[in-house]
Amino acid sequence: MVRETAVRATAVQATAVRAAEERARATQDTPRAQHTREAAIRRHELAAFLRHRREHITPEQVGLPRGRRRRTPGLRREEVAQLSAVGVTWYTWLEQARDIQVSVQVLDALARTLLLDSSERAHLFNLAGTADPEPGANCPSVTDAQRALLEQLEPIPACIQNSRYDILAYNRTYGLLLCDLDAIAPVDRNCMLLCYTNADWQASIVRLDDTMRLMAAKFRASMADHLAEPAWKMLLKRLSGESPEFREAWERHEVVSARSKLKQFRNAHVGLLSLNHTDLWLGPHNGPRMVTYAPADEESRRGLEKLQEIAVAREG
Repeated sequence: MVRETAVRATAVQATAVRAAEERARATQDTPRAQHTREAAIRRHELAAFLRHRREHITPEQVGLPRGRRRRTPGLRREEVAQLSAVGVTWYTWLEQARDIQVSVQVLDALARTLLLDSSERAHLFNLAGTADPEPGANCPSVTDAQRALLEQLEPIPACIQNSRYDILAYNRTYGLLLCDLDAIAPVDRNCMLLCYTNADWQASIVRLDDTMRLMAAKFRASMADHLAEPAWKMLLKRLSGESPEFREAWERHEVVSARSKLKQFRNAHVGLLSLNHTDLWLGPHNGPRMVTYAPADEESRRGLEKLQEIAVAREG
């Protein structure tokens, strides 16, 4: 009798344990449920952020008349929609955290309409779960300390690039090393674009054909980590559309990692320069880096000093 009672107690206990385990499993999130909840949180955060920014932009800031019967603080939804070239209903849904798709182009238009700074723009794209195609968006802002270091390195040419070869900052000697970078629009300050489409940049490179082939191979290796990112795809499309030489090099499917080496440039101001190229990584490998060109011989050292004098004189 005692034994039967013990067996029944054990069975009851086992049943209770199984029931508890089933309840625990029922309350656990599946990966899909967790993803759905996180997406909903992002949509509500995005909606709140857009409303807050809209309410803090005055009509005068975007070139609109204030009018006499304005009750809404800041801009109206229809005004944001009009300025961003999107439908009023669609934008209203966005502020209501509806489950709708937002393109890169629309996010870019909203960022411009709402006068977002770089940090706010990055936050907008992060909430939307989309990579920002704007040059330099995937690289942390260049700090004052890094800019000071670039200046202190003169006459050594130096710049800060991201993994996509966008030139984010540079010192005066780098600005005159291959072309007049100050004359190039910021959106076009990309080593890949300049190497394949800028005549002055190309004229400064000794062994241009070898350099073009190497750049395409390095770009292919770097792009492997960014295949789905709009900014990389946009750059690839632009290079392919504007440069037959790039298309030919790209079709070779060659891959090579970034490496330091001796480079020679035919500078328009001081002549031939032999420089040792070095990448100094500022964060995770294959992320932002400082690129420097130290003189490989005495003649090049004097040439860089003269180039610095020219750059300083041009500043007036």
